[in-house]
Formats: sequence, structure tokens, C-alpha cells
Amino acid sequence: MSSATPGGRAAPFRLHPGAPSSPVVLHVPHSSRAVPPDVRADLLLDDAELARELDRITDAHTARIAARAVAAGATAPWRFVNGLSRLVVDPERFPDEREEMASVGMGAVYTRTTHRAALRAEGFDPAPLLDRYFHPYAEAMRAAVADRLAATGRAVIIDVHSYPTAALPYELHGDGRRPPVCLGTDAFHTPDALTALAGTAFAGFGGCGLNSPFAGTYVPMAHYGRDARVSALMVEIRRDLYMTEPGGAPGPGLDALGGALAALVDGVHAWVAAGGTQLPGATGGA
Repeated sequence: MSSATPGGRAAPFRLHPGAPSSPVVLHVPHSSRAVPPDVRADLLLDDAELARELDRITDAHTARIAARAVAAGATAPWRFVNGLSRLVVDPERFPDEREEMASVGMGAVYTRTTHRAALRAEGFDPAPLLDRYFHPYAEAMRAAVADRLAATGRAVIIDVHSYPTAALPYELHGDGRRPPVCLGTDAFHTPDALTALAGTAFAGFGGCGLNSPFAGTYVPMAHYGRDARVSALMVEIRRDLYMTEPGGAPGPGLDALGGALAALVDGVHAWVAAGGTQLPGATGGA
């Protein structure tokens, strides 16, 4: 399901429809390496440096993991996939002073690289990029969640990410644990049952950790902290489980992780069908 930005341009993101009965939206914000030419012109890196930065910052192949989950599951979830690199805008950041990553030049529009080198010129104005890319993306995600609420009475966002085996210099909490799978939670939007089900689904990869090295999960601001019908969980997969780092090809772990994500989605469907309270058979492990 494609859409257009307010200026009439084709949107650089896509909502892939799932089953009408599914409340689940798989959100894949950081899988792309695409940078439009006019945005590329403002980046201070040469082509080789940019390729290395994209290797480090891209959650490579996560769109493929999400697609495998759709194919392997009993009921198809919806998928919202960003078609642009997070070097254009990062749709998961706050666009204002609430964003802690702004302290290292990696707010909604990055001005620094993963190694804290200059990415954009001093005094760069982020407003045009926010208007062209960030705000339309946020509105489209809000609409996707609202659509699932209207159709099913619930919305469950599963935020699909990956992260490098070794911490990068930009990470504010890089000295924490780096488990095979990190589950990011929110005190308001992540029920214990959802976390437990994810721990079960991904247990075969060596265990899950909570909120380390990355914490939290994505919820559209229209619903954040105010609508308990919207649940959310971030799944951060350590890249050595499925690919050659930093930016290489995927390996056989990709299919296995797609199957685990499908098991999580199937479990969510069962949870919602049961009233969204308890998940019989779900165990800890996070």
C-alpha cells in the first residue's frame, strides 16, 4: 500500500497490508541504505567513507527478516518499511530537546557519524528534512496504528532492529550487556505478557536481555503514554546471528530469525484473541 507525501511525491516508505484481523504492525525503520542525491550532496563524507558509515549504521537485512516472518506465520501481520537510510532522517528519534541522542549529534537529523566525526556542516538546518521526510513518516505510522485500532480494537507494534556485536563510539550505553536478542520495552506500552512471549520465541538463539544496549520502543506520539490499546516491543537482533559484519551478506540465521519473529507474531494474535491479558504457555527468558 503506497502513499504520497503532502507535496505529491511518492512516499519513501510503504505499508504492506496484512490480514484484516491482525492488530500487528511490524515496523522496520532502519533497513535501507538509500540516500537521495540532494541529501547526499549535504553529507561531508566521500563515497568510501559513506559506504563504511552505511555498513555500520544500517540494520542490514531486517526488512528481509520481517518478510520471512510474514511468509512463515499463520496470519499475516502488517508491515511498515522505511525505504530510506536513517542518514536521511531517523524516524524513531524525537525531533526536539527530548531526544538524548542529540547530545552526540544523532537526533532526528544526524550531524555526526557513528564515530562522532562531522556528517553535516556546522549550523545545518534540519527543518527541510523534517518537513519532507520525518513528519510525513510519523503521520503515516500514526494512521497505520489508528487503522488497526479501528479494525481490531488493538494495535501491537513490533519494532524490528539489529545492532553490531561490538559497541560503536556513538552509543550512549554501549558498556552494557549485548545479548543475542535485546528486547526494548516501555513501562506504559509493553505488557509483561508480550515481553515473556518474545523471550520464548527467541530463546533458541542464546537468550534475550532487556533494554541493553538499547532501550524503549516506537509508539506514535498521538498514542504515546495515553492509549493502552497500543502495545509495543522493540526486537534488537545482534548481527553476528545472521550476517557477516559490518555490512556483509546474510547467512542461514536469517531464516531462523524470521521463523522466531513469526512465532512471536502468532503468539501475539493468540494473546489478542484471548483478550490481551495472559499468554498461556509463555515463559520468561528476557
